[in-house]
Amino acid sequence: MAQTPPQSALNMRGAVDLGALASARQNEQAAQRARANAPAGVVIDVTEQTFQAAVLGQSRTVPVIVDLWATWCGPCKQLSPILERLAAEGQGRWVLAKIDVDAEQRLAAAFQVQSVPSVLAFIGGQMVPLFQGALPEGQLRQVIDQVLALAQQQGVTGRLAAEPEAVAAAEPADEPMGDPRLREVADAIDAGDYALARTRLAMMLRENPADADAAAALAQVGLLERTEGVVAATAVAAADAESADLPAILLAADVELLSGSSAAAINRLIAVVRRGPGTDRDQARERLLDVFRILGDDDQAVIAGRRALAAALF
Repeated sequence: MAQTPPQSALNMRGAVDLGALASARQNEQAAQRARANAPAGVVIDVTEQTFQAAVLGQSRTVPVIVDLWATWCGPCKQLSPILERLAAEGQGRWVLAKIDVDAEQRLAAAFQVQSVPSVLAFIGGQMVPLFQGALPEGQLRQVIDQVLALAQQQGVTGRLAAEPEAVAAAEPADEPMGDPRLREVADAIDAGDYALARTRLAMMLRENPADADAAAALAQVGLLERTEGVVAATAVAAADAESADLPAILLAADVELLSGSSAAAINRLIAVVRRGPGTDRDQARERLLDVFRILGDDDQAVIAGRRALAAALF
């Protein structure tokens, strides 16, 4: 039986889940608009120096929800824009305080952060743990409602001042968000119509050769085409048995990437590059670049892989 999962179940980082990618872009755009029109101070970046006043002190007037995040964290990129948008919609009923755990390691240690994103609240100077990981918007709204209810019970019912113009400007915009062509590509992939997906992506790249999302999606389509119907265990065993067989190596790297073993896939391709100049090295390098595009620059396996590729080439 083939080991390749259904396309709709794919959840690699980067551009693999195009539906999620389009939603993330929409969330980010909506958050930017809402944050720009929100009362000043509704969304704040907090450091160790500002924590006392910005979080503890302010929590005696309005509840403060703290988002502990990191630049390399994929789920943070899904959660933070939604939190920002909801904070802006709240128009001062609560404050979102964002803490970069890499930049503020002592704060992260004080909160005993085990993973990011981690979200907690401060009400009247007291910490209330909330959740870890990314939640969908519906659940986030429920959590925020619970925080506001708890704050009301404790008499924390203040509100940041909002300018009337800002409240009016914060009304939902009618303009479309995100690139609808990504939705079309996602639908084509789900239907198994890789030719249509490739055509749509090629058009996007002709219009904008620097479109990293389209380039990553095109690499994804190639990955899905090459692995359709492939039995993962058989492909890996064949590559391990024939260490000089480049097509077997490339296919094994594909199925490893598709199954979530991105580091193994990258290391397999790096080993070919290390062999020295030639066609095999060029093909392995090109496949590596596709892997990097699919996973995204923030992926830890990509960061390590780029260093290893540079060392292998030079």
